[in-house]
Amino acid sequence: MKDVRKKLKDELAELEDELHNKLPKEISRAREWGDLKENAEYKAAMERQSMVSARIGQLLQRINEVDSIDVSKLPTDRIAYGSRVTLFDIDKEEKVIYKLVTSEESDPDNGLISTSSPIGQALLGKEEADEVRVKTPRGWRNFEIADLETIHDQG
Repeated sequence: MKDVRKKLKDELAELEDELHNKLPKEISRAREWGDLKENAEYKAAMERQSMVSARIGQLLQRINEVDSIDVSKLPTDRIAYGSRVTLFDIDKEEKVIYKLVTSEESDPDNGLISTSSPIGQALLGKEEADEVRVKTPRGWRNFEIADLETIHDQG
């Protein structure tokens, strides 16, 4: 969790610097060009300022969400954030291992899937031996939960 919070805080600091230091200088410089109606540099700087402000709002909300995760309240017998899950892919007849993480930590190629991804959403709250049918961008997938290790088991 600390890594996620640091990543978000670092991005927030960069964007706040851009919003409060860099963009005002760009806007001021662009104003010197004169007519603001046909001033592409001014329009671009103002659009960027709007995008940066929106992203700052998103980051602040996400930091609050991450801070509100209470690991002690996560279930000990069901899939939740931090769980490492061994799934048996019924169609491909192979095992796959995933760890459920936040969207900021997500790295599907390395088995880290977001709790907000289609597979992550389908797994939340499930137990060992449950079967799960998931619609993914590549089509429907069918899994059986072969093994579950919650965040509490990982010590």
